[in-house]
Amino acid sequence: MRLGVLLALPAAVLGLAACGRAGGGSTAVTTTIVRTTQAPRTTAAPAAPASGGMFSPEAIYARDAPGVVTIVSTGIGGPTGEGVGSGFVVSPTGEIATNAHVVTSGTGGAIKPAGEVFVGFGDHNQVPARIVGFDPFTDVALLKVDPSGLRLRPLKLGSSGDLRVGAPVVAIGSPFGEDRSLSAGIISATGRAIQSLTGFATTGAIQTDAAVNQGNSGGPLLDAGGRVLGINSQIASSNGSGSGVGFAVPVDAVRRSLDQLRTHGRPKYAYLGLATAPVYPQLAKQFGLRTPSGAWVQTVTAGGPAAAAGLRSGNGTVHFQARDYVPGGDVIVAIDGTPVRDEADLSKIIGSLKPGAKVKVRIVRAGTPKTLAVTLGERPLASPPGG
Repeated sequence: MRLGVLLALPAAVLGLAACGRAGGGSTAVTTTIVRTTQAPRTTAAPAAPASGGMFSPEAIYARDAPGVVTIVSTGIGGPTGEGVGSGFVVSPTGEIATNAHVVTSGTGGAIKPAGEVFVGFGDHNQVPARIVGFDPFTDVALLKVDPSGLRLRPLKLGSSGDLRVGAPVVAIGSPFGEDRSLSAGIISATGRAIQSLTGFATTGAIQTDAAVNQGNSGGPLLDAGGRVLGINSQIASSNGSGSGVGFAVPVDAVRRSLDQLRTHGRPKYAYLGLATAPVYPQLAKQFGLRTPSGAWVQTVTAGGPAAAAGLRSGNGTVHFQARDYVPGGDVIVAIDGTPVRDEADLSKIIGSLKPGAKVKVRIVRAGTPKTLAVTLGERPLASPPGG
């Protein structure tokens, strides 16, 4: 688990769920198994036990657990620091997906990769891995192992577009270093915002009550068909252990991140340069916003794309319904014709675009609709004042 609090909640701490890191010379590394030198092989999914069409954690585990790996990282936060997390195979060429925080230390511009990374498989092979790249904005990393002599079982990536609250899921990983442990539950909520390794939030996260503990980070959250819905990343806890509130980075974000890491070795995300608050009817009435929904601009980053395009925040502070607001700013209601109902919509739309993209931002300013042209920048590693 990354040292330090990521996000404080009432009576809880939201933290990275991963790595069971150790320091001071203690070790979490098992003996490396010598591999044979056979040609690489990809194993087909074995026949799953009959389940009568019902949700069967047993069947999912029998089929997909061979694709889940344990990741040991050394040189985490110091020469003797070590950590244990999880990951899963995504291609027959030896690609492994995991969380960025499993194989790095630090945050923002101070993030550093681990000194060495080893990947342990269910057949007791443990091999060195190369970090292809990591994405601190979505907490995703791509590793590569030599596939020679390994039986690789890639997991299928699903979709974040049709998630249903209440749908059954399983998590497979290495909690507290216990390899390929299974837990089952449901999707508790969707569209959550969780903290990344930068000052920017990761939106669209999946909340689950499947048990997620230290060491689970980087492992897959799977649907009833064994498709990856997300990468287990964080927990809400009052004592550092799972309390039935875990969070996974959604698979659509994972897929995009992996594609960027394959292509560029690093992520590139569009950047608007402002911070907003969600608009709801009572808020709109209180402040005369003239729109019942949208993303209300609270601060604008000096010198950023939004400031250059003329987007405005307000002045002062007014307390309303247990929160402070900066009144007088623009309300963003659409980007290139796509409605913006709240700040999560804004983050999702901007996050789907590329740096340098030119967009039309529809706003309501002092009750009057306007459209501004904005050229998006590239998101910095650390969120500057004003977002």
